[in-house]
Amino acid sequence: MADAHATPHHDYHLVNPSPWPLIASIATTIMMIGAVVWMKGIAPADGDPIAAALLSEGKAALFFAGLAGVLVSAFGWWADVIKESHGGDHTPVVSVGLRYGMILFIASEVMFFAAFFWMFFEMAVFNEARAHIPEISNWADTAGAWSTWPPKGIETLDAWQLPLLNTVILLLSGTTVTWAHHALQVGDRKAARTGLIITVLLGALFTAVQVYEYQHILHENLFFNEEAANSGLYGSIFFMATGFHGFHVLLGTIFLLVCLLRLMAGQMTPQKHFGFEAAAWYWHFVDVVWLFLFAFVYVTFG
Repeated sequence: MADAHATPHHDYHLVNPSPWPLIASIATTIMMIGAVVWMKGIAPADGDPIAAALLSEGKAALFFAGLAGVLVSAFGWWADVIKESHGGDHTPVVSVGLRYGMILFIASEVMFFAAFFWMFFEMAVFNEARAHIPEISNWADTAGAWSTWPPKGIETLDAWQLPLLNTVILLLSGTTVTWAHHALQVGDRKAARTGLIITVLLGALFTAVQVYEYQHILHENLFFNEEAANSGLYGSIFFMATGFHGFHVLLGTIFLLVCLLRLMAGQMTPQKHFGFEAAAWYWHFVDVVWLFLFAFVYVTFG
């Protein structure tokens, strides 16, 4: 095996032993447990002082410790991949494998969002069927609230205000990232840098607008109020679908920012820039998902 690493006579890359998969797994587990602790807590606040300080509701230290581990492992892991590329390990066969991997990753993300859309469509399209559910305890009130869509007591957002603004922002960012990609392909590094800077700024602007929208929803109690006491599913689906999309926009913005820093460091060439290409694919995927969210969550069933 050592000889295979030292003097390979094939087109494949035998990866050297790496600590990052294990570190990333441990850090992700800690982060997820920390998220549960932060929101719900797994230890009483009046119990053991150490456990209460780390594991009671509202304590975010464990979550941010896990998040720090995820960021460190992501940085180290991807830095190793970049070093492998510079070392000549990314042969044409390996490059094709990287592209297949990114395509399969995006396909898995499509299925992830399909689950949220399925849930939303099932509640929106078949809401009248809930009026025929037998009255069983408190379920009758909940079924009655869901028999109309949007459910009783819900105040929906105007799709032609902030949601439309965010749609324009993302569509514009899709054009600028395409411009930057094409510019890099033809060797125009200055235009590629400008296009990437604009794309990153537009991604940050989208996130800022969505945060403002969420603050408005929560401050005005549009989804969660006394009148909509049995209609919480609408708000849950809305925040899960749009919130996870917003998280993907944030990740995509960081992805593109890293590409921008690498481009400014002279690491990408017209012939070799798969990191940027993958980021562009991911950004276009985020754009398309938002178009579906805007068309159905905000407009059609909003």
